Amino acid sequence: MRYISTRGQAPALDFENVTLAGLASDGGLYVPETWPSLSKDEIAALRGLSYVDTAVAVMRPFVAGVLDDAELRALCQAAYGRFSHAAVTPLVQLDGRHWLLELFHGPTLAFKDVALQLLGLLFERFLSHRDTHLTVVGATSGDTGSAAIDALAGRAKVDIFMLHPLGRVSEVQRRQMTTVLAPNVHNIAIEGSFDDAQAMVKAMFADAAFAGRFTLSAVNSINWARLMAQIVYYFYAAVRLGAPDRPVAFSVPTGNFGDVFAGYVAERMGLPIARLIVATNVNDILHRALSAGDYSVGSVTPTAAPSMDIQVSSNFERLLFDLHGRDGAALAAAMKGFESSKTLAIGDAMRAEAALRFLSARVDQDEMALAMRWAFESGEVIDPHTAIGLAAARNADIAPDVPVVTLATAHPAKFVDAVERATGQRPPLPARVSGLFEREERYATLPATLEAVQGFIAERATPTA
Repeated sequence: MRYISTRGQAPALDFENVTLAGLASDGGLYVPETWPSLSKDEIAALRGLSYVDTAVAVMRPFVAGVLDDAELRALCQAAYGRFSHAAVTPLVQLDGRHWLLELFHGPTLAFKDVALQLLGLLFERFLSHRDTHLTVVGATSGDTGSAAIDALAGRAKVDIFMLHPLGRVSEVQRRQMTTVLAPNVHNIAIEGSFDDAQAMVKAMFADAAFAGRFTLSAVNSINWARLMAQIVYYFYAAVRLGAPDRPVAFSVPTGNFGDVFAGYVAERMGLPIARLIVATNVNDILHRALSAGDYSVGSVTPTAAPSMDIQVSSNFERLLFDLHGRDGAALAAAMKGFESSKTLAIGDAMRAEAALRFLSARVDQDEMALAMRWAFESGEVIDPHTAIGLAAARNADIAPDVPVVTLATAHPAKFVDAVERATGQRPPLPARVSGLFEREERYATLPATLEAVQGFIAERATPTA
């Protein structure tokens, strides 16, 4: 399998090199040269398989030429052996048609663990036969940071520098990052928004002088290996609800568009997905883009669902690449215009093509709270992000005989105040993260300037040999 950049100028890479690179050298994102496909019989054969065996079957074409089945299986067994549920990503039924896909049974209580536990092992494997020290730079709106730090803390040949917006993540999210005191972990709180942090990460990769001093890599969902791992749970859930013999819809709480793009890839591979519901909060750039063609940046409104408080959704570029007919030059020109003007019009033909697979919804704070209460009355406590997905799912125009799965992206204990306001219940932290509030914190606070962040990293990172 070869990977190409959405902007058409970076060299094509194999899976190992695309994993270590993260962002393409031309500023684009890597995608497979062609989408692989699974036949109806191959999808049916996934029924009854363990999560690990499902992962091997789904990811096999993406790692072809780099990892064989035995190597991939061993990595998956190690990654998912740390999850607290035997099913890894279990389904929970809410009523006759609505289901939750619980993605928070990993070590940091969020869906990011599904991909990042595997990515940490991939980094370690690929670096083991190289004389290379990796400098991982990432931005987080909450959950990516803790999951990436857990996956990489203490690993050889890797330093991780994680940026988060000061005061705009929950206390649990912050502490899961800042109480990890491994010497290769560096937390940076910036005096700005997630979008500021994400823009600085991209700028560091694009800065040839800076990037040339270090071997930079990414753990954000701009890294293809992360999205690849997330494709698996769409197949795992759908075959348990009747696929490939009947379609399934998925509602995805969406900020950076990575999780829902993994569902898009699953559909392109042959999984019968009736619709992918892009559920946004009031920071609704993706809803505006898909419903009205208005992909324009506004100001970020802080909400009780901080992981979705995003205006620039990096992975949307991967969908735009397909909507542009995989014309890298055309997309590069469009993205250059967007980066300067902060606006991009999506034409009617592209929106019509996207509408074949996507619906979108904007969910406000009151609708989010109502969904949390409805779930509670149905016997489940859910977090604010999951509630946004569930609210969108319950209002979506989906055929009544199609099951609708909402991705439950975080454990409710990560957002206790919001859960308590909506339900009157204050969910306790699971035992596997007990003691979090007694641990020492360590992080630096920096202004939201590229100069300050690059200077901090340059003083602590290992230069390229």
